Amino acid sequence: MSADNVSVAAPASAAVAPRLGQVAARGALLTMGGQACKILLQFGGIIVLARLLSPGDYGLLAMVAAIVGVGEVLRDFGLSSAAVQAREVSPRQRSNLFWINAGIGLLLALAVFAAAPAIAAFYAQPALQPIAQALAPTFLINGLATQYRAQLNRDMRFGWLAVADVGGQAIGLAAGVILALRGHGHWALVAQQLAQGFATLLVLVATTGWRPGLPRRDAAMGHFLRYGGNLMSTQLVVYLSRNIDALIIGQRFGAELLGLYNRACQLLMLPLNQINAPATAIALPVLSRLNDDPARYGRFLLHGQSVMLHVTVAIFAFACAQAEPLIVLVLGPQWAPAVPIFQILAVGGAFQVASQASYWVFLSKGLTASNLRFTLVSRGVLIAAIVFGAQWGTQGVATAYASGVALGWLGGLAWLRDSGAPVGAMGRNGLRVMFAYGLCGLASAAAALQWGNSLVARLALGTAAMLAAFLLLAALWPAFRRSLMDILRSRSLLRAG
Repeated sequence: MSADNVSVAAPASAAVAPRLGQVAARGALLTMGGQACKILLQFGGIIVLARLLSPGDYGLLAMVAAIVGVGEVLRDFGLSSAAVQAREVSPRQRSNLFWINAGIGLLLALAVFAAAPAIAAFYAQPALQPIAQALAPTFLINGLATQYRAQLNRDMRFGWLAVADVGGQAIGLAAGVILALRGHGHWALVAQQLAQGFATLLVLVATTGWRPGLPRRDAAMGHFLRYGGNLMSTQLVVYLSRNIDALIIGQRFGAELLGLYNRACQLLMLPLNQINAPATAIALPVLSRLNDDPARYGRFLLHGQSVMLHVTVAIFAFACAQAEPLIVLVLGPQWAPAVPIFQILAVGGAFQVASQASYWVFLSKGLTASNLRFTLVSRGVLIAAIVFGAQWGTQGVATAYASGVALGWLGGLAWLRDSGAPVGAMGRNGLRVMFAYGLCGLASAAAALQWGNSLVARLALGTAAMLAAFLLLAALWPAFRRSLMDILRSRSLLRAG
Protein backbone atom coordinates (compact mmCIF):
# COMPACT_ATOMS: atom_id res chain seq x y z
CA MET A 1 0.00 0.00 0.00
CA SER A 2 1.18 3.53 -0.70
CA ALA A 3 1.91 6.15 1.93
CA ASP A 4 -1.15 8.01 0.69
CA ASN A 5 -3.44 5.25 1.89
CA VAL A 6 -1.79 4.43 5.21
CA SER A 7 -2.35 6.53 8.27
CA VAL A 8 -0.81 5.93 11.64
CA ALA A 9 -3.52 8.00 13.26
CA ALA A 10 -5.42 6.40 16.08
CA PRO A 11 -8.94 5.24 15.31
CA ALA A 12 -11.70 6.99 17.18
CA SER A 13 -12.69 4.87 20.12
CA ALA A 14 -15.67 4.97 22.39
CA ALA A 15 -13.42 5.85 25.31
CA VAL A 16 -11.59 8.68 23.60
CA ALA A 17 -14.03 10.23 21.14
CA PRO A 18 -16.55 11.71 23.62
CA ARG A 19 -13.78 13.68 25.35
CA LEU A 20 -12.12 15.06 22.23
CA GLY A 21 -14.54 17.94 21.88
CA GLN A 22 -14.03 19.00 25.49
CA VAL A 23 -10.26 18.74 25.20
CA ALA A 24 -10.28 20.69 21.95
CA ALA A 25 -12.54 23.38 23.40
CA ARG A 26 -10.38 23.77 26.51
CA GLY A 27 -7.23 23.68 24.40
CA ALA A 28 -8.60 26.30 22.05
CA LEU A 29 -9.33 28.67 24.94
CA LEU A 30 -5.90 28.19 26.51
CA THR A 31 -4.07 28.41 23.21
CA MET A 32 -5.90 31.45 21.92
CA GLY A 33 -5.37 33.18 25.26
CA GLY A 34 -1.66 32.55 24.94
CA GLN A 35 -1.70 33.66 21.33
CA ALA A 36 -3.45 36.89 22.30
CA CYS A 37 -0.60 37.59 24.70
CA LYS A 38 1.94 36.77 21.99
CA ILE A 39 0.22 39.03 19.48
CA LEU A 40 0.27 41.90 21.95
CA LEU A 41 3.96 41.30 22.64
CA GLN A 42 4.85 40.99 18.97
CA PHE A 43 2.79 43.98 17.96
CA GLY A 44 4.33 46.03 20.75
CA GLY A 45 7.76 44.87 19.62
CA ILE A 46 7.06 45.82 16.03
CA ILE A 47 6.01 49.32 17.10
CA VAL A 48 8.96 49.93 19.43
CA LEU A 49 11.68 48.38 17.29
CA ALA A 50 10.39 49.92 14.05
CA ARG A 51 10.81 53.35 15.62
CA LEU A 52 14.29 52.53 16.96
CA LEU A 53 15.66 50.74 13.88
CA SER A 54 15.79 51.50 10.17
CA PRO A 55 14.41 49.54 7.19
CA GLY A 56 18.03 48.69 6.37
CA ASP A 57 18.49 46.97 9.76
CA TYR A 58 15.51 44.74 9.09
CA GLY A 59 16.69 44.17 5.54
CA LEU A 60 20.05 42.81 6.68
CA LEU A 61 18.43 40.29 9.01
CA ALA A 62 15.89 39.32 6.33
CA MET A 63 18.71 38.62 3.86
CA VAL A 64 20.25 36.11 6.24
CA ALA A 65 16.90 34.62 7.27
CA ALA A 66 15.83 34.00 3.68
CA ILE A 67 18.80 31.65 3.18
CA VAL A 68 19.51 30.09 6.57
CA GLY A 69 15.81 29.72 7.42
CA VAL A 70 15.68 26.65 5.22
CA GLY A 71 17.71 24.98 7.95
CA GLU A 72 14.73 25.20 10.29
CA VAL A 73 12.75 22.98 7.94
CA LEU A 74 15.61 20.49 7.76
CA ARG A 75 16.14 20.65 11.49
CA ASP A 76 12.56 19.60 12.27
CA PHE A 77 12.56 16.93 9.50
CA GLY A 78 8.78 16.71 9.92
CA LEU A 79 9.31 14.70 13.11
CA SER A 80 7.36 17.02 15.39
CA SER A 81 4.19 16.44 13.35
CA ALA A 82 5.04 12.74 13.03
CA ALA A 83 5.22 12.41 16.81
CA VAL A 84 1.89 14.22 17.28
CA GLN A 85 0.08 12.26 14.57
CA ALA A 86 1.34 8.78 15.53
CA ARG A 87 -0.97 6.40 17.39
CA GLU A 88 1.68 5.51 19.95
CA VAL A 89 5.17 6.77 20.76
CA SER A 90 7.25 4.58 23.06
CA PRO A 91 9.87 6.09 25.42
CA ARG A 92 12.66 4.69 23.23
CA GLN A 93 11.13 6.14 20.08
CA ARG A 94 10.69 9.52 21.75
CA SER A 95 14.33 9.55 22.82
CA ASN A 96 15.47 8.61 19.31
CA LEU A 97 13.35 11.42 17.86
CA PHE A 98 14.96 13.86 20.29
CA TRP A 99 18.50 12.86 19.33
CA ILE A 100 17.71 12.97 15.62
CA ASN A 101 16.40 16.54 15.88
CA ALA A 102 19.26 17.59 18.14
CA GLY A 103 21.87 16.04 15.83
CA ILE A 104 20.41 17.70 12.75
CA GLY A 105 20.32 21.02 14.64
CA LEU A 106 24.00 20.73 15.57
CA LEU A 107 25.05 19.89 12.01
CA LEU A 108 23.06 22.80 10.64
CA ALA A 109 24.54 25.21 13.18
CA LEU A 110 28.05 24.23 12.06
CA ALA A 111 27.08 24.41 8.38
CA VAL A 112 25.59 27.90 8.69
CA PHE A 113 28.62 29.16 10.60
CA ALA A 114 30.92 27.85 7.86
CA ALA A 115 28.70 29.17 5.06
CA ALA A 116 28.49 32.72 6.46
CA PRO A 117 31.18 34.14 4.11
CA ALA A 118 29.33 32.72 1.10
CA ILE A 119 26.05 34.28 2.28
CA ALA A 120 27.73 37.67 2.57
CA ALA A 121 29.26 37.27 -0.90
CA PHE A 122 25.90 36.34 -2.47
CA TYR A 123 24.38 39.65 -1.40
CA ALA A 124 27.65 41.63 -1.63
CA GLN A 125 27.09 42.67 2.01
CA PRO A 126 30.12 41.95 4.28
CA ALA A 127 28.04 42.77 7.38
CA LEU A 128 26.03 39.59 6.85
CA GLN A 129 28.89 37.24 7.79
CA PRO A 130 28.90 37.97 11.54
CA ILE A 131 25.09 38.07 11.58
CA ALA A 132 24.82 34.58 10.09
CA GLN A 133 27.47 33.23 12.45
CA ALA A 134 25.71 34.72 15.47
CA LEU A 135 22.38 33.17 14.44
CA ALA A 136 23.86 29.70 13.83
CA PRO A 137 23.30 28.41 17.42
CA THR A 138 19.53 28.86 17.05
CA PHE A 139 19.43 25.65 15.02
CA LEU A 140 20.82 23.62 17.91
CA ILE A 141 18.56 25.38 20.43
CA ASN A 142 15.45 24.74 18.35
CA GLY A 143 16.54 21.17 17.62
CA LEU A 144 16.72 20.44 21.33
CA ALA A 145 13.27 21.97 21.84
CA THR A 146 11.46 20.12 19.04
CA GLN A 147 10.37 16.94 20.82
CA TYR A 148 9.62 18.71 24.10
CA ARG A 149 7.15 20.87 22.19
CA ALA A 150 5.78 17.85 20.31
CA GLN A 151 5.18 15.97 23.56
CA LEU A 152 3.20 18.82 25.10
CA ASN A 153 1.25 19.06 21.86
CA ARG A 154 0.60 15.32 21.75
CA ASP A 155 -0.59 15.35 25.36
CA MET A 156 -2.80 18.36 24.51
CA ARG A 157 -1.18 20.39 27.31
CA PHE A 158 -1.83 23.58 25.41
CA GLY A 159 -1.63 25.80 28.47
CA TRP A 160 2.04 24.97 29.03
CA LEU A 161 2.76 25.45 25.36
CA ALA A 162 1.29 28.93 25.65
CA VAL A 163 3.42 29.66 28.73
CA ALA A 164 6.58 28.61 26.87
CA ASP A 165 5.77 30.64 23.79
CA VAL A 166 4.72 33.79 25.64
CA GLY A 167 7.65 33.61 28.06
CA GLY A 168 10.17 33.17 25.25
CA GLN A 169 8.57 35.96 23.25
CA ALA A 170 8.72 38.38 26.20
CA ILE A 171 12.35 37.68 27.03
CA GLY A 172 13.40 37.93 23.39
CA LEU A 173 11.62 41.25 22.97
CA ALA A 174 13.21 42.63 26.13
CA ALA A 175 16.67 41.71 24.86
CA GLY A 176 15.99 43.30 21.47
CA VAL A 177 14.64 46.55 22.89
CA ILE A 178 17.55 46.91 25.32
CA LEU A 179 20.12 46.60 22.53
CA ALA A 180 18.14 48.85 20.20
CA LEU A 181 17.95 51.58 22.85
CA ARG A 182 21.71 51.34 23.24
CA GLY A 183 22.16 51.95 19.52
CA HIS A 184 23.27 48.48 18.40
CA GLY A 185 21.11 48.51 15.24
CA HIS A 186 20.56 45.14 13.60
CA TRP A 187 22.25 43.34 16.49
CA ALA A 188 19.12 44.05 18.51
CA LEU A 189 17.21 41.77 16.12
CA VAL A 190 19.87 39.07 16.40
CA ALA A 191 19.75 39.21 20.20
CA GLN A 192 15.96 38.96 20.09
CA GLN A 193 16.11 35.70 18.13
CA LEU A 194 18.75 34.10 20.35
CA ALA A 195 17.14 35.09 23.65
CA GLN A 196 13.70 33.96 22.53
CA GLY A 197 14.88 30.53 21.44
CA PHE A 198 16.92 29.86 24.58
CA ALA A 199 14.19 31.04 26.96
CA THR A 200 11.54 28.94 25.21
CA LEU A 201 13.75 25.85 25.46
CA LEU A 202 14.25 26.33 29.19
CA VAL A 203 10.50 26.61 29.82
CA LEU A 204 9.72 23.55 27.68
CA VAL A 205 12.29 21.41 29.47
CA ALA A 206 11.02 22.56 32.87
CA THR A 207 7.34 21.90 32.12
CA THR A 208 7.35 18.55 30.30
CA GLY A 209 8.98 16.57 33.11
CA TRP A 210 10.61 14.35 30.48
CA ARG A 211 14.29 13.62 29.93
CA PRO A 212 15.57 11.71 26.87
CA GLY A 213 17.36 8.41 27.24
CA LEU A 214 20.24 7.20 25.11
CA PRO A 215 19.47 6.46 21.44
CA ARG A 216 18.47 2.84 20.79
CA ARG A 217 18.60 0.81 17.59
CA ASP A 218 15.82 -1.56 18.63
CA ALA A 219 13.10 1.13 18.48
CA ALA A 220 11.06 1.06 15.25
CA MET A 221 11.53 4.45 13.57
CA GLY A 222 10.57 3.71 9.97
CA HIS A 223 7.07 5.17 9.97
CA PHE A 224 8.25 8.34 11.73
CA LEU A 225 11.01 8.88 9.20
CA ARG A 226 8.75 8.18 6.21
CA TYR A 227 6.06 10.54 7.46
CA GLY A 228 8.61 13.16 8.45
CA GLY A 229 10.62 12.84 5.25
CA ASN A 230 7.59 13.44 3.05
CA LEU A 231 6.45 16.34 5.20
CA MET A 232 9.94 17.88 5.28
CA SER A 233 10.20 17.70 1.50
CA THR A 234 6.85 19.45 1.24
CA GLN A 235 7.90 22.10 3.72
CA LEU A 236 11.14 22.73 1.84
CA VAL A 237 9.23 23.51 -1.32
CA VAL A 238 6.82 25.72 0.61
CA TYR A 239 9.71 27.52 2.29
CA LEU A 240 11.42 28.22 -1.02
CA SER A 241 8.19 29.58 -2.51
CA ARG A 242 7.65 31.81 0.54
CA ASN A 243 11.19 33.17 0.59
CA ILE A 244 12.14 33.45 -3.07
CA ASP A 245 10.63 36.94 -2.97
CA ALA A 246 13.03 38.02 -0.19
CA LEU A 247 15.98 36.46 -1.98
CA ILE A 248 15.19 38.27 -5.23
CA ILE A 249 14.46 41.63 -3.61
CA GLY A 250 17.52 41.48 -1.37
CA GLN A 251 19.85 40.44 -4.18
CA ARG A 252 18.47 42.83 -6.81
CA PHE A 253 17.26 45.85 -4.87
CA GLY A 254 19.23 45.91 -1.60
CA ALA A 255 18.59 45.98 2.14
CA GLU A 256 16.44 49.13 2.24
CA LEU A 257 13.69 47.87 -0.09
CA LEU A 258 13.89 44.41 1.41
CA GLY A 259 13.40 45.96 4.84
CA LEU A 260 10.20 47.67 3.67
CA TYR A 261 8.94 44.45 2.07
CA ASN A 262 9.91 42.46 5.16
CA ARG A 263 7.94 44.75 7.49
CA ALA A 264 4.89 44.50 5.24
CA CYS A 265 5.19 40.71 5.36
CA GLN A 266 5.73 40.76 9.12
CA LEU A 267 2.59 42.80 9.70
CA LEU A 268 0.70 40.29 7.57
CA MET A 269 2.22 37.21 9.18
CA LEU A 270 1.71 38.45 12.73
CA PRO A 271 -1.95 37.43 12.95
CA LEU A 272 -1.49 34.61 10.43
CA ASN A 273 1.26 32.79 12.33
CA GLN A 274 -0.32 33.38 15.71
CA ILE A 275 -3.52 31.70 14.55
CA ASN A 276 -2.33 29.08 12.03
CA ALA A 277 0.26 27.38 14.22
CA PRO A 278 -1.85 26.98 17.39
CA ALA A 279 -4.96 26.09 15.39
CA THR A 280 -3.00 23.30 13.71
CA ALA A 281 -1.65 22.21 17.10
CA ILE A 282 -5.24 21.77 18.29
CA ALA A 283 -6.75 20.43 15.07
CA LEU A 284 -4.16 17.80 14.13
CA PRO A 285 -4.36 15.52 17.20
CA VAL A 286 -8.17 15.76 17.25
CA LEU A 287 -8.71 15.16 13.53
CA SER A 288 -6.15 12.35 13.49
CA ARG A 289 -8.28 10.48 16.02
CA LEU A 290 -11.49 11.01 14.04
CA ASN A 291 -10.49 9.44 10.73
CA ASP A 292 -12.87 6.54 11.34
CA ASP A 293 -15.79 8.89 12.05
CA PRO A 294 -16.30 10.94 8.85
CA ALA A 295 -19.29 12.91 10.17
CA ARG A 296 -17.50 14.18 13.27
CA TYR A 297 -14.31 14.70 11.26
CA GLY A 298 -16.17 16.96 8.84
CA ARG A 299 -17.84 18.96 11.61
CA PHE A 300 -14.58 19.57 13.47
CA LEU A 301 -12.78 20.49 10.25
CA LEU A 302 -15.38 22.97 9.01
CA HIS A 303 -15.81 24.54 12.40
CA GLY A 304 -12.06 25.05 12.80
CA GLN A 305 -11.83 26.55 9.31
CA SER A 306 -14.71 28.93 10.06
CA VAL A 307 -13.12 30.19 13.26
CA MET A 308 -9.84 30.89 11.50
CA LEU A 309 -11.50 32.56 8.53
CA HIS A 310 -13.69 34.92 10.53
CA VAL A 311 -10.94 36.03 12.88
CA THR A 312 -8.12 36.43 10.37
CA VAL A 313 -9.89 37.59 7.21
CA ALA A 314 -11.70 40.30 9.19
CA ILE A 315 -8.32 41.58 10.41
CA PHE A 316 -6.82 41.48 6.91
CA ALA A 317 -9.79 43.26 5.33
CA PHE A 318 -9.67 46.10 7.84
CA ALA A 319 -5.87 46.38 7.72
CA CYS A 320 -5.91 46.45 3.92
CA ALA A 321 -8.58 49.18 3.88
CA GLN A 322 -6.77 51.29 6.48
CA ALA A 323 -3.17 50.40 5.64
CA GLU A 324 -1.88 53.96 5.29
CA PRO A 325 -3.10 55.39 8.61
CA LEU A 326 -2.22 52.19 10.46
CA ILE A 327 1.33 51.90 9.15
CA VAL A 328 2.20 55.61 9.26
CA LEU A 329 0.67 56.25 12.68
CA VAL A 330 1.99 53.07 14.28
CA LEU A 331 5.40 52.53 12.69
CA GLY A 332 6.25 56.06 11.60
CA PRO A 333 6.35 57.97 8.30
CA GLN A 334 9.60 56.29 7.21
CA TRP A 335 7.58 53.12 6.63
CA ALA A 336 4.94 54.72 4.33
CA PRO A 337 6.41 53.10 1.16
CA ALA A 338 5.41 49.71 2.61
CA VAL A 339 1.67 50.56 2.39
CA PRO A 340 0.89 49.33 -1.17
CA ILE A 341 3.02 46.22 -0.64
CA PHE A 342 1.09 45.36 2.50
CA GLN A 343 -2.30 45.88 0.84
CA ILE A 344 -1.45 43.46 -1.96
CA LEU A 345 -0.06 40.85 0.42
CA ALA A 346 -3.15 41.11 2.64
CA VAL A 347 -5.32 39.86 -0.23
CA GLY A 348 -3.07 36.83 -0.60
CA GLY A 349 -3.15 36.33 3.16
CA ALA A 350 -6.91 35.76 3.09
CA PHE A 351 -6.50 32.90 0.63
CA GLN A 352 -3.63 31.51 2.69
CA VAL A 353 -5.92 31.31 5.72
CA ALA A 354 -8.57 29.51 3.67
CA SER A 355 -6.02 26.93 2.50
CA GLN A 356 -4.97 25.96 6.03
CA ALA A 357 -7.88 23.55 6.35
CA SER A 358 -6.59 21.65 3.31
CA TYR A 359 -3.23 21.31 5.05
CA TRP A 360 -5.01 19.81 8.08
CA VAL A 361 -6.62 17.21 5.81
CA PHE A 362 -3.29 16.20 4.28
CA LEU A 363 -1.63 15.76 7.69
CA SER A 364 -4.48 14.23 9.68
CA LYS A 365 -5.18 11.59 7.00
CA GLY A 366 -1.49 10.74 6.59
CA LEU A 367 -1.44 12.00 2.99
CA THR A 368 2.06 13.42 3.20
CA ALA A 369 3.18 11.91 -0.11
CA SER A 370 0.15 13.35 -1.86
CA ASN A 371 0.80 16.68 -0.14
CA LEU A 372 4.35 16.64 -1.47
CA ARG A 373 3.18 16.08 -5.04
CA PHE A 374 0.59 18.83 -4.77
CA THR A 375 3.13 21.21 -3.24
CA LEU A 376 5.66 20.58 -6.01
CA VAL A 377 3.04 21.56 -8.58
CA SER A 378 1.38 24.51 -6.82
CA ARG A 379 4.53 26.04 -5.36
CA GLY A 380 6.41 25.58 -8.61
CA VAL A 381 3.79 27.76 -10.27
CA LEU A 382 4.09 30.29 -7.43
CA ILE A 383 7.88 30.49 -7.69
CA ALA A 384 7.71 31.03 -11.46
CA ALA A 385 5.14 33.79 -10.95
CA ILE A 386 7.32 35.56 -8.38
CA VAL A 387 10.39 35.45 -10.62
CA PHE A 388 8.29 36.91 -13.44
CA GLY A 389 6.70 39.53 -11.18
CA ALA A 390 10.10 40.78 -10.00
CA GLN A 391 10.40 42.69 -13.29
CA TRP A 392 7.99 45.24 -11.75
CA GLY A 393 9.79 45.63 -8.43
CA THR A 394 8.47 44.90 -4.96
CA GLN A 395 4.82 45.49 -5.87
CA GLY A 396 5.15 43.11 -8.82
CA VAL A 397 6.57 40.46 -6.49
CA ALA A 398 3.74 41.00 -3.99
CA THR A 399 1.08 40.75 -6.71
CA ALA A 400 2.56 37.54 -8.06
CA TYR A 401 2.67 36.04 -4.59
CA ALA A 402 -0.94 36.91 -3.79
CA SER A 403 -2.16 35.52 -7.14
CA GLY A 404 -0.21 32.30 -6.69
CA VAL A 405 -1.58 31.69 -3.20
CA ALA A 406 -5.16 32.16 -4.45
CA LEU A 407 -4.61 29.62 -7.23
CA GLY A 408 -3.01 27.25 -4.73
CA TRP A 409 -6.11 27.33 -2.51
CA LEU A 410 -8.40 26.39 -5.40
CA GLY A 411 -5.97 23.74 -6.59
CA GLY A 412 -5.75 22.20 -3.12
CA LEU A 413 -9.51 21.76 -2.93
CA ALA A 414 -9.56 20.06 -6.32
CA TRP A 415 -6.64 17.82 -5.32
CA LEU A 416 -8.44 16.61 -2.17
CA ARG A 417 -11.78 15.86 -3.86
CA ASP A 418 -11.36 12.08 -3.29
CA SER A 419 -9.88 12.32 0.21
CA GLY A 420 -13.19 11.98 2.04
CA ALA A 421 -12.96 15.54 3.37
CA PRO A 422 -15.90 17.93 2.76
CA VAL A 423 -14.01 19.99 0.15
CA GLY A 424 -17.15 21.53 -1.34
CA ALA A 425 -18.19 22.93 2.03
CA MET A 426 -14.60 24.08 2.64
CA GLY A 427 -14.67 26.05 -0.61
CA ARG A 428 -18.04 27.63 0.14
CA ASN A 429 -16.85 28.54 3.63
CA GLY A 430 -13.84 30.35 2.25
CA LEU A 431 -15.65 32.21 -0.51
CA ARG A 432 -18.49 33.30 1.77
CA VAL A 433 -16.24 34.77 4.46
CA MET A 434 -13.77 36.41 2.06
CA PHE A 435 -16.56 38.01 0.03
CA ALA A 436 -18.34 39.30 3.15
CA TYR A 437 -15.29 40.87 4.74
CA GLY A 438 -14.15 42.14 1.34
CA LEU A 439 -17.36 44.16 1.16
CA CYS A 440 -16.77 45.41 4.70
CA GLY A 441 -13.24 46.47 3.76
CA LEU A 442 -14.47 48.33 0.69
CA ALA A 443 -17.00 50.22 2.82
CA SER A 444 -14.27 51.08 5.31
CA ALA A 445 -11.89 52.40 2.64
CA ALA A 446 -14.59 54.39 0.83
CA ALA A 447 -15.84 56.11 3.98
CA ALA A 448 -12.32 57.00 5.12
CA LEU A 449 -11.29 58.46 1.77
CA GLN A 450 -14.56 60.34 1.28
CA TRP A 451 -14.85 62.07 4.65
CA GLY A 452 -11.51 61.71 6.47
CA ASN A 453 -9.37 64.86 6.48
CA SER A 454 -6.50 63.41 8.52
CA LEU A 455 -4.99 60.01 9.17
CA VAL A 456 -6.63 59.76 12.58
CA ALA A 457 -10.03 60.78 11.16
CA ARG A 458 -9.68 58.27 8.34
CA LEU A 459 -8.93 55.50 10.80
CA ALA A 460 -11.92 56.39 12.99
CA LEU A 461 -14.34 56.67 10.07
CA GLY A 462 -13.01 53.49 8.50
CA THR A 463 -13.49 51.58 11.75
CA ALA A 464 -17.09 52.78 12.10
CA ALA A 465 -17.88 51.96 8.46
CA MET A 466 -16.34 48.47 8.80
CA LEU A 467 -18.46 47.72 11.84
CA ALA A 468 -21.64 49.09 10.24
CA ALA A 469 -21.11 47.01 7.09
CA PHE A 470 -20.44 43.92 9.19
CA LEU A 471 -23.66 44.33 11.17
CA LEU A 472 -25.67 44.98 8.00
CA LEU A 473 -24.33 41.82 6.33
CA ALA A 474 -25.02 39.76 9.44
CA ALA A 475 -28.61 41.01 9.44
CA LEU A 476 -29.29 40.56 5.72
CA TRP A 477 -27.29 37.43 4.80
CA PRO A 478 -28.62 34.30 6.58
CA ALA A 479 -25.69 32.02 5.63
CA PHE A 480 -23.15 34.54 6.92
CA ARG A 481 -25.19 35.01 10.11
CA ARG A 482 -25.36 31.25 10.71
CA SER A 483 -21.61 31.00 10.27
CA LEU A 484 -21.12 33.72 12.89
CA MET A 485 -23.50 32.03 15.31
CA ASP A 486 -21.58 28.79 14.96
CA ILE A 487 -18.44 30.62 16.07
CA LEU A 488 -20.24 32.04 19.10
CA ARG A 489 -21.35 28.51 20.03
CA SER A 490 -17.87 27.03 19.66
CA ARG A 491 -17.66 25.41 23.06
CA SER A 492 -21.04 23.70 22.90
CA LEU A 493 -20.47 22.58 19.30
CA LEU A 494 -17.13 21.02 20.18
CA ARG A 495 -18.63 19.20 23.14
CA ALA A 496 -21.36 17.82 20.93
CA GLY A 497 -18.74 16.80 18.35
